[in-house]
Amino acid sequence: MHTDPKGARTLSSKIPKWLTWKRVETTLLVTLVVFTSWRFFPQFTTTVGVGGPVGTAPEVGFTTLEGERIDLEALRGQVVLVNFWATWCMPCRLEMPGFEKLYRDRRDDGFVIVGVSTDRTGDAGVRAFLEKHDITYPVGLESPGLRNAFGGIGGIPTSFLIDRNGVIRHRVFGFLPPPSLRLAVGRLLDETPTGAAALP
Repeated sequence: MHTDPKGARTLSSKIPKWLTWKRVETTLLVTLVVFTSWRFFPQFTTTVGVGGPVGTAPEVGFTTLEGERIDLEALRGQVVLVNFWATWCMPCRLEMPGFEKLYRDRRDDGFVIVGVSTDRTGDAGVRAFLEKHDITYPVGLESPGLRNAFGGIGGIPTSFLIDRNGVIRHRVFGFLPPPSLRLAVGRLLDETPTGAAALP
């Protein structure tokens, strides 16, 4: 292949002198680190237990697929995970076995999981999924009122971890690693309820 040295020099002269490959690589790396940090910051804060409360849990309830009525206000005194998910959501499917194991391990200590399915095909498919994957914690179908009560759900999975006083301590959009949840739940179960649900 014939190259034109003169043309190459002309092209290189049009590139700003400050724009070097090293600077481009550094810029891309910084952008990647910032994006990753922003994207996984909620998972990090949940793991290590830093960050302030998100807000007070809404006083809402819903009916599970088994016909049981669950009201969040009635769960005060327990640590509650509210998890919005769907059967077709791969991150949801990946985190649920770990959720189930933690639920079985700590439910006698006061830990509750409330699964809220966002599936639009009715409860038959959700029931089949839960039975196939041996998910035993209570699950119901979402309603617009339930979604709005939590300030809107931008995507799934989205999880809210609520302490014994009814305060949302962590809100995680995206995959919540079960080990991170286990650490967070352990910390919250060790806290003594104050009986005050309102934020300071």
